[in-house]
Amino acid sequence: MKNNHRIWIATIAIAVGVTVYAQRRPRGGGGEASLAQPFRGVVADGKVETGLFKIESSGVSTKPVVDAALALLDGLSESQRKRTTFPVDDLEWRKWDNRHFYKRQGVGFDEMDQKQRDLAFGLLRSSLSAKGLKLSQDIMKLNGTLAELANNFDEYGEWLYWITIMGEPSETEPWGWQIDGHHLVINYFVVGDQVVMSPVFIGSEPVHATSGKFKGTVVMQTEQDMALAFMRSLDTGQQNEATLSAVKDGNNALTEAYKDNVDLDYAGLVASKLDESQQESLLAVIGQYVGNMDDGHAKVKMDEVREHLNRTYFAWIGGTTAESVFYYRIHSPVVLIEFDHQRRVAPMRSQDPSRDHIHAVIRTPNGNDYGKDLLRQHYETHHHEHDHGHVHSEK
Repeated sequence: MKNNHRIWIATIAIAVGVTVYAQRRPRGGGGEASLAQPFRGVVADGKVETGLFKIESSGVSTKPVVDAALALLDGLSESQRKRTTFPVDDLEWRKWDNRHFYKRQGVGFDEMDQKQRDLAFGLLRSSLSAKGLKLSQDIMKLNGTLAELANNFDEYGEWLYWITIMGEPSETEPWGWQIDGHHLVINYFVVGDQVVMSPVFIGSEPVHATSGKFKGTVVMQTEQDMALAFMRSLDTGQQNEATLSAVKDGNNALTEAYKDNVDLDYAGLVASKLDESQQESLLAVIGQYVGNMDDGHAKVKMDEVREHLNRTYFAWIGGTTAESVFYYRIHSPVVLIEFDHQRRVAPMRSQDPSRDHIHAVIRTPNGNDYGKDLLRQHYETHHHEHDHGHVHSEK
């Protein structure tokens, strides 16, 4: 009996070990294959739509962001600064991942002292709205909650997030920053007084801490509930047109890590078929995501979104009850948003999607993720002999 008990324990231990290993190792080399491809961007109909993005003054100063980035760099040690800074066109931009498959670059919050953490949050505070900063900090806290639930499994924790700086912070030359970690990735490109904040990956598991150090912290409910309310406000014909499938039995997000060059055609209900009130409701959902940027640049982006509203599509997978799990996509030439209720991963796995595990991705289609199209135009205007953002520097 004792021997059987030992065999059972050993079998469980091996199974757990295999599961952990499977979670941590790269799956099929997809990341390497994607990074080996020159950047193109998310496109519909198989081609990049040109002329959508222009280098022009936004009228919104980026000096606070520049000052905050320089203050952070000045607050780092020489060795920390060396591994935190990259060229503005470095491949490092594209190496972000919600999962810990690649060694994180830059300086981690886990190694920062309190002053350095304050400076790092200062960079986020200068770049984001109050809403965006709170969301970022709450996602980090919930990653701490996940560590508690998973017995402090070493992939989870409040401070397991890394910052890198691409280029030299400047009010005239292109540069940017990235925060990279579990359920929180922000790419923030700056040229002059223009900002491109994408790709952005936000989410959490759990989405609500019901116990532990961060009890009461909750995220992503407005993004969930506003879209459901919008879907339910549509008439039957509109709902049918928006619905790609009424069955939601897995993960549906298409443009997460290493999906920079996805072909994604427009699908669902086009906003030109909505009345004015419905269009405003759709814009309010988009605003929940764009509004994570600082208020001035968020307004600039929303003006851009409005220009292409009649070519904006809303698509839905799943049910529409108050308890339903679902996926939705908002897709136009200048913005792509995906929201997805995902299967549980930790501390328990599930085959069915759950409202307690959410992923959302925000991208700029047609070649302007990471500000790549603006960077290309900057190089052309300034006659730099460059590879227009396709330099694959290995660090």
